[in-house]
Amino acid sequence: MNHQPGTVIVTCERIIGTMRHLLLSLAFAPLLLAAQTPSNATAKPAESKGAIKWLTIEEAEAAAKKAPKPLMVDVYTSWCGPCKMLDAKTFSDPRLAEYVNKNFYPVKFNAESGTAVTFKGQKLENPEFDPGRVGGRNGTHQLTYMIANVQGRIAYPTVVYLDSDLNVLAPVQGYLTPDQMEPILHYFGGAHYKSKDYQSFMGDFKPKWTNP
Repeated sequence: MNHQPGTVIVTCERIIGTMRHLLLSLAFAPLLLAAQTPSNATAKPAESKGAIKWLTIEEAEAAAKKAPKPLMVDVYTSWCGPCKMLDAKTFSDPRLAEYVNKNFYPVKFNAESGTAVTFKGQKLENPEFDPGRVGGRNGTHQLTYMIANVQGRIAYPTVVYLDSDLNVLAPVQGYLTPDQMEPILHYFGGAHYKSKDYQSFMGDFKPKWTNP
């Protein structure tokens, strides 16, 4: 399988909503045209007061069982330039961080990690992980294939939205600014996906994060 960091791929997928069968049309492609430029920026997830409170996938699953909320999973790699841009320029935005912390269980997952995880009762590993290649391109984790696969293709970064039962709602590939991510977060964080498709939602959405 080809890995193409920074590649922008957005698909229109059929998803199953809770207790209903709905068609989710994700017309995100026009938003992602600027997501193809790699960056050499080095950044780590912010640890300031207004930072996103990242969890492991197991922690998020346990929390969602106690108090249901959707999950937002940042699937990244250590060598991916656009992934670092997402940390430095998007996830560091205090407006976005506040909304994510309130409406999601945010998870940061290394797509090429050698650590096994448990997801929906299933142990998932990275059989091709090579300890000698830590910091560079490595094998792909089974969880990455399970949740971040878009029409058979893996790319980084991919932000995956899941419902509180850990069903994948949509994997969105490519770098996005806070303004570009705002409607997507509200669509899933506000549970609008249960009653309308994305295009209909965008017809009524009024952004609040647009920079002057």
